[in-house]
Amino acid sequence: MKQLKLFVMACCLLSVTPSFPQSQPSAPDQSQRLTVDQAVAEALEKNIGLLAERYNVSVAEARLITARLRPNPVVSLGGDHLDLLGTDYNEVNRAGPQEFNFRTDFLLERGGKRRSRIEVAESARSLAQLQLLNTIRGLVVDVQSAFVDVQLARDSLSLAQENLKALNEIVEVNSARVRAGDLADVELVRTRIAALQFQNAVRQAELRLYTARGRLELLLGRTSLSETLEVAGPLRREPQTLSLDELGKLAFDNRPDLLALRRDQARSVAEFRLQLAQGKVDYTFGTEYRRQQGLAGTGNSLGFFFSAPLPLFNRNQGEIERARREQQQIEVRARSLEATIRNEVKMAYKQYSTAGTLLETIEKDMLAQARDVRQITEYSYKRGEATLIEFLDAQRTFNETMQGYNEARAEYARSLYIIDSVSGKAVNP
Repeated sequence: MKQLKLFVMACCLLSVTPSFPQSQPSAPDQSQRLTVDQAVAEALEKNIGLLAERYNVSVAEARLITARLRPNPVVSLGGDHLDLLGTDYNEVNRAGPQEFNFRTDFLLERGGKRRSRIEVAESARSLAQLQLLNTIRGLVVDVQSAFVDVQLARDSLSLAQENLKALNEIVEVNSARVRAGDLADVELVRTRIAALQFQNAVRQAELRLYTARGRLELLLGRTSLSETLEVAGPLRREPQTLSLDELGKLAFDNRPDLLALRRDQARSVAEFRLQLAQGKVDYTFGTEYRRQQGLAGTGNSLGFFFSAPLPLFNRNQGEIERARREQQQIEVRARSLEATIRNEVKMAYKQYSTAGTLLETIEKDMLAQARDVRQITEYSYKRGEATLIEFLDAQRTFNETMQGYNEARAEYARSLYIIDSVSGKAVNP
């Protein structure tokens, strides 16, 4: 089995435990922290669907054992003219003499049937191995995508908690201003309502994190959800170094689903040869030893036999035609899959390029400005120089910008994993 190529990221452990406002998150168990590499390794070991898929290889290996077997010889024992009814054999009734025989028959397969069976079974085993590798490819990208979802949900929760903390500080400031007679009670009520809205946002972010964790743990093969699972490491960020043409060539060379279809083409060719061989008749050779016991004494004799069916009607025409049509069908499927792979590579590269451009734009033109506007507006509001609506608008703009930034980072990381998958890099060293 080919080893998986996994990209090792920087070891920056970040985690957020869901909590209600004004409570301190507890430190998660270090043993529950997962990197993306550890998550993939656990999924490959314990994912139930993958465990079931592995049996296809074992089944193919068992069929190869069957294909290598030769036909068993046939042994026959017989007795004839036996005086079991008490008639007695004599010269008058001629009821005998008794005869005993021992016979062996051997089937001689013609047309290279055994060789063709072995070739078909070996191709089927290779096909099962490649199909398993393709299942692994799909599982790897699913786990990586689910891991990114957990990272995104974690960062979104952190952002919601940060926003709630800022609103709670405003509530405290306004409470002091109301007590000092510097602010109307209605303004304090408005800030408290805004804080409650941000508290609801925190709870929704906690639910999204819980849901993302559940999906990841299901892919890992875990039967129960853990409340303490934490993902470690930042979102993947390194640039893609291969061009679109290079990724396309890599996909055609390494994609296990395409390799499996090509192997299936080889199997269909071997299957066609096997069906041609099945149309050739087999010969049966036999020998027989016979012993006779009569009044005049005993006698021994030896006989030889040869038999072969007459191929007047059944020459395996149906299976030969089926195998021929199957070859044509697989060739069409191969062309279809090649076109699909080309499209997948182009779409993945486009997704990567778009995500990279969007991420760069947000970092360069939006983050600093949104943060500055929020800080200035917050400072002005605390000094009474800005309205609550202006402050909430600045806070909302900052929140949307940061959430868009988190989603852009997640999309960029996800696009890198998708490129690895569609090009076959994820399952090739």
